[in-house]
Amino acid sequence: MSTVHIIDVESGNLKSLRNAVEFLGFNVKIVKSADDIELSKAERLILPGVGNFGHFVDNLTLKNFEKPIREYIASGKPIMGICVGLQCLFLGSEESPKSTGLKYLDLQLTKFDTSEKPVPEIGWNTCTPQDNLFGLDPCNRYYFVHSYAAIIDAEDKARLSEAGWNIAAAKYGSQEYIAAVARDNIFATQFHPEKSGHAGLEILKNFINQTHPTIKHTDREKAALQNDYSNYGLTRRIIACLDVRTNDQGDLVVTKGDQYDVREKQEGGNVRNLGKPVELAQKYYEQGADEVTFLNITSFRDCPLKDTPMLEVLKQAAKTVFVPLTVGGGIKDIVDVDGTHIPALQVAALYFASGADKVSIGSDAVYAAEKYYELGERGDGASPIETISKSYGAQAVVISVDPKRVYVDGPESVKHKTFETKFPNEKGQTWCWYQCTIKGGRESRDMGVWELTRACEALGAGEVLLNCIDKDGSNSGYDLELINHAKEAVKIPVIASSGAGEPKHFKEAFESTGADACLGAGMFHRGEYTVNDVKQYLLDSGFKVRMESQ
Repeated sequence: MSTVHIIDVESGNLKSLRNAVEFLGFNVKIVKSADDIELSKAERLILPGVGNFGHFVDNLTLKNFEKPIREYIASGKPIMGICVGLQCLFLGSEESPKSTGLKYLDLQLTKFDTSEKPVPEIGWNTCTPQDNLFGLDPCNRYYFVHSYAAIIDAEDKARLSEAGWNIAAAKYGSQEYIAAVARDNIFATQFHPEKSGHAGLEILKNFINQTHPTIKHTDREKAALQNDYSNYGLTRRIIACLDVRTNDQGDLVVTKGDQYDVREKQEGGNVRNLGKPVELAQKYYEQGADEVTFLNITSFRDCPLKDTPMLEVLKQAAKTVFVPLTVGGGIKDIVDVDGTHIPALQVAALYFASGADKVSIGSDAVYAAEKYYELGERGDGASPIETISKSYGAQAVVISVDPKRVYVDGPESVKHKTFETKFPNEKGQTWCWYQCTIKGGRESRDMGVWELTRACEALGAGEVLLNCIDKDGSNSGYDLELINHAKEAVKIPVIASSGAGEPKHFKEAFESTGADACLGAGMFHRGEYTVNDVKQYLLDSGFKVRMESQ
């Protein structure tokens, strides 16, 4: 059995990559030191990275990896870069002007234009290789999550081609960029093959085996995918959400309730048990979920952090679920049961090491926004949003917002951003704002959704998970006005949540709002609809979605 060596420069989620390689039947050796004798023995080497370009390349230098990596490349043995592992092959990045790349490709990375689309790019996109490239299929979708890219034009392509580079290009909106690149023994992808489902696993397997299977499609098939930019080139993401907690018997269960009440209706009712989290995550992955989100709704307060049940859930789920995993609940500065103070960055690091790709921050996002405005619209560098995004990148930080609608007489009634609704209340009031809550909706704060999301974006958050207390458990559809309100506030992607009860609700959200993804929970847990049912409905309605067969 072949062994694949993976370089660890403490940048992102290595657990999922390791799991993917082992799932394919290969051994894995993690190389943590440039002095590791195993590096010189490696026959297949992978250089993965997530997040900040400067953090990654600076760690390469600090850990003395640059020289042995160059020597490995010079030896002619195969090496694969993933995400920032691709970016480090370039001259440098606008993200970190003082940090220098390895300079194998004569091009600078720049940030996507935010005027026409959400940034980061988060989702499933296609790409077209110049030549056959490790089975990279122009009709498959691969998972991208990045703000900076090697944006190219015809002149760049010609110049790099003359230098011997085989380029696979993708488009995000009108901007074309390098999605994958290869020359001789070097291969690198901007997308995450370990998070791209079966299609991504095929790319990894082909690299390890050094095979280039022939991909044949008609021009019509390729054109049908390549020319669709109704969602900037991305499919419509469908996310399965699992609310996880311990029940009264001490079992870890997935649950769901109405207006955040997870207990059965009868007096003294037990916590609803809708299944086991790892088994459900696997089921939704097989149904075609584009992402799986675990929300720890009790934070498991009575056990040491290192023994938190959610860590084990992530470890087990990541072994067979090869799409992005998000975890929320308890991502904050904490005092462990032994009295040790543990910063949020360290808490997040444990979740990333266990298999999470993103962390979701709830109540602490509100606290951070309050401080942001107290300081005159600036951060102090200490909030969980700031510390985690600085190390792992904005795309790794999701803020989870739990708002409720408040009606007022007019815009002058409150200091918060208001709008005129199409749905007046019983008093005939047509103006309203959305008030943020904390602690699972139990406590209201003097903070609106507009102000909260803008502050969190400025602090470094990369995505908004937009819940709605008024809609939760209603199965009546998403609050479309709330989604549009949040989308007008920020440039980062917004996930619609709360209220989905049938496939048409997903269509309504994508049709009537700028939602970048839609999340479902109870309708999936109860078995009323599958993820595939929703995707087929959207496909039949003319929306581009990633089907499980891709």
